[in-house]
Amino acid sequence: MEITEIMRHLPHRYPFLLVDRVLELTVNEKVVAIKNVTMNEPQFTGHFPHHPIMPGVLIIEAMAQAAGLLAFASVSEPLTEDMVIYFVGIDNARFKRPVVPGDQLRLEAKVVKNIRGIWKFETRALVGDQLACQADLMCTLRDLG
Repeated sequence: MEITEIMRHLPHRYPFLLVDRVLELTVNEKVVAIKNVTMNEPQFTGHFPHHPIMPGVLIIEAMAQAAGLLAFASVSEPLTEDMVIYFVGIDNARFKRPVVPGDQLRLEAKVVKNIRGIWKFETRALVGDQLACQADLMCTLRDLG
């Protein structure tokens, strides 16, 4: 999935769209996506100017956006332009290594369950084969119309 299709499913735009490409997506199972971390991103002017690292909250958000793409692809009802995905929970978040400009984050999300429209995912963010972050995330789709 290229960026134009990603933008059709996620409402986020620069500087908050954090998924650059989807490499693999299996409906109701898993997604693998990437986020290229570059020095020109606005958070690096203040986090931290002399030792730039990607804020943990943005790593979590990138994993949530990848999981959201999987949820959108897995719903059985027709989607409308008014459909949004809300991030509703984080459990068991752990950070294992810093993410710095020049890194490429591999974002992985696996469906754990979907009960009454609440999706639960096991997510990971890796740099190469090193685990940077893992968390259990929950989201829900809502029609704003």
